Formats: sequence, structure tokens, C-alpha cells
Amino acid sequence: MKKKLLIIKKFGGTSLSNIEKIKKAAKLVKKEVLLGNKVVVVVSALGKTTDKLQSLINKISFNSSAEEIDTILSSGEQTSSGLMALALNSINVKARSFLGWQVPILTNTSYGKAKILDIDSTLLKKEIKKGITPVIAGFQGISNEFRISTIGRGGSDTTAVAIASKLSADRCDIHTDVEGVYTADPRWVRKAKKIDQLTYDEMLEMASVGAQVLEPRSVSLAKNNNVILWVKSSFKNVKGTKIDDS
Repeated sequence: MKKKLLIIKKFGGTSLSNIEKIKKAAKLVKKEVLLGNKVVVVVSALGKTTDKLQSLINKISFNSSAEEIDTILSSGEQTSSGLMALALNSINVKARSFLGWQVPILTNTSYGKAKILDIDSTLLKKEIKKGITPVIAGFQGISNEFRISTIGRGGSDTTAVAIASKLSADRCDIHTDVEGVYTADPRWVRKAKKIDQLTYDEMLEMASVGAQVLEPRSVSLAKNNNVILWVKSSFKNVKGTKIDDS
């Protein structure tokens, strides 16, 4: 009998920029559930939502409180987690949304660039055991001051890897608008070639010279905790790129 897996699936803003894309992402989750696998979803804000929220903040003040900025910026993922949970329930996949403080994801007080200190997985494990797919708002947590905190741009990747580590997941899929990691950005370089497999250090080196497909902190966290990463397309059924040290 084939082993049933626990899979973390993270969907970025480009994968969730409209309702049709959210529905498509939900179908990717359902595909794994139908195979008997357990899935935890992590989502970024829809499209350019975070940029729009930052623009609103700037219209009020360029010297705003970091705590209030985090409260505002984190609202993008609140919307996307709720919409993804609705999309999953609409196709008969039992799901519920979680904000960072509801998990809870515990961080330090470096608002805007907070570090994840720990994740209490008790409630997540209960929901998974009941056959419910958690949909977690990425990019955010809660500090010991009981304030919402954000963990910086690209932070949803880090959230996904941290969740994967805490739950000892079999793999962490990072879904994006490209089919994997390429030798160059395929949206701009026609001859760019997809890479089937990379080590963590190779991925970190590519990130250091401009590859933006994965947030470097998430790769370091995956390396330190032996989390197997896959970079996959949200729109095409192709293999993607595996990142590990095997």
C-alpha cells in the first residue's frame, strides 16, 4: 500500500490573483486529498494586495508605528486564507482558515521583519486528524506583546517551511507562476532551461545572484530542518524542481 503523505502547499500572490486562479489552486489541493494525502495550505495575499496596503499606509504617514503597519499589511493574507477555505469547501474538501495568531505562530517583536520563534501545532494536528485541511495565512504571527507581526516580504515561503518542519511533513510544495527553478527567468529569457533538482546551497547561491522564485530565509530554514522543497507551477501539470540534499 502506498504511503499516505502529509504535504504543505504554499500558493503565492501570482497564483491567487483572481477567483479563477484560487479555484484552480483549490483543485490542486483536492487532487492530493483524493489520493489519501493530508494537506496543509499556506497562502500569500492576493496579487498586489500588500503593495496596495503599503500605498494606503504611505498616504497617511511615512513614520507610522511598525505595530500598526503589521496589523494593516497582515490583512491581505486574512482575505486570501478565507477565500481559499471557501473554495475548498465548495468542492467538498473540508477546510478552515487560520490566521497567524490562531495557530499560533509565535514571533519576536521585530515588527516588519519578525523571526518565527515557535509554532504551537496542537490545534493544527487536531484539525488534520479530523480530516480538515487547514488554510494558514502566511507572512504573519503574534508576538509576546499580543500584537500581530509580519515576517517580511516573501515571508509566506518561510511560514510554509516552518509549518512543514513543525509537522514533520513529507514535503513542502511552493506553487508559483513558473514551472520550477530555471537557469534564468523564463518570463524574460526564452532559452532558459528548467532545473530538475538542486541542493539547498545551490538554491541559496542562485537566490544570492537574483533568482526570486524562493525567499532565501525559507531555503536556509529548509536546509537546517531537512524539509524537502518542490517548486511547482500553479497552472501546468509538470514535475517542477526538487530542492534537498539527497
